Amino acid sequence: MPYYRSIGELPRKRHTQFRQPDGSLYTEELMGQEGFSSDSSLLYHRYAPTAIVAAEEFVPPALTRVPNLPLKPRHLRTHKLDGAGADPVLGRRYLLANDDVRIAYVLADRPSPLFRDATGDQCLYVEAGTLRVESTFGVLDAVPGDYVIIPTSTVHRLVPTGDTPTRLLAVEASGHIGPPKRYLSVRGQFLEHSPYCERDVRGPDTPLLVDGTDVEVLVRHRRGWTRHVYANHPFDVVGWDGHLYPWAFSIHDFEPITGRIHQPPPVHQTFAGPNFVICSFVPRKVDYHPDAIPVPYHHHNVDSDEMLFYTGGNYEARRGSGIEQGSISLHPSGFTHGPQPGAAERSIGVDFFDELAVMVDTFRPLDLCDAAAECEDDGYAWTWARRP
Repeated sequence: MPYYRSIGELPRKRHTQFRQPDGSLYTEELMGQEGFSSDSSLLYHRYAPTAIVAAEEFVPPALTRVPNLPLKPRHLRTHKLDGAGADPVLGRRYLLANDDVRIAYVLADRPSPLFRDATGDQCLYVEAGTLRVESTFGVLDAVPGDYVIIPTSTVHRLVPTGDTPTRLLAVEASGHIGPPKRYLSVRGQFLEHSPYCERDVRGPDTPLLVDGTDVEVLVRHRRGWTRHVYANHPFDVVGWDGHLYPWAFSIHDFEPITGRIHQPPPVHQTFAGPNFVICSFVPRKVDYHPDAIPVPYHHHNVDSDEMLFYTGGNYEARRGSGIEQGSISLHPSGFTHGPQPGAAERSIGVDFFDELAVMVDTFRPLDLCDAAAECEDDGYAWTWARRP
């Protein structure tokens, strides 16, 4: 995260003696990216974070991937996956994936196990319901419209809260997710042209101290999954400081960039990951040139697949195609895509779009996963051939 936070109890100088009330030393842990050459935080534990008493291989829910064959646009209705509910980690239904990113959906009604994803950062988008993110860094509460970024290898637990289940879109990276570099100064401050800034970002604000022994943590790592049993509960951090921690940002705080004529998708970019970007389409004033056509022109992104998750409002370019709340469209490279028939004419003279969508553009093809077949609208690819 681009700015520094300090939470709880800390010694005045790093890497110096910091003693507990009984005179024993707190255990200092440096959690950092890219060895010792990128963002990091220092955490102070009551117990050694290395003390495990057991480790065994864990078999996770199966994940299969098949190529998008035949090549065509796809429409996935995620709400068709609703079942009896699940936990927000092991209950994820995987829809799309490649070697850089996995995209899943879950309707969650119970807490997850303690979990550490050592393969990359996670970006969770809360479509509906509320969520409490508990971690070694403290507590972070999320509401509809929030993105939550969980750094690689953070021990955490996801707890749906409230009276209704929580709907989550999960974007799991093979590396790190953060603000695009063009939004940041050389020292990491958000620049004036950025559509959001430090004031819009939330992080944990108090330590979370939980007692317990022989505590299980599931770890996804580069060779599979493991169940570790820790001698003491990992939520034992009395204080931490640094630039690496879970953080939340609301899509409703994204300030849209508009112009006299149609602006291309990079103006909506919110985050960058390894070989993919995440963009936010929000309610906004649209093009004000007297001859403007507000909906997108047909475009062929020859290097990327485009996934759009529709999470509110009316998406003008897709009206008449069956798109609804919770829909996901996939427009792959190798195929030109654009507005539905009649959308361009209907948009002329419109001055405001009331739409809410999350876009993931990947620079390697996305495969289809198990759950995609369960919720696909088979007629979507042919909707451009119909008359308006």
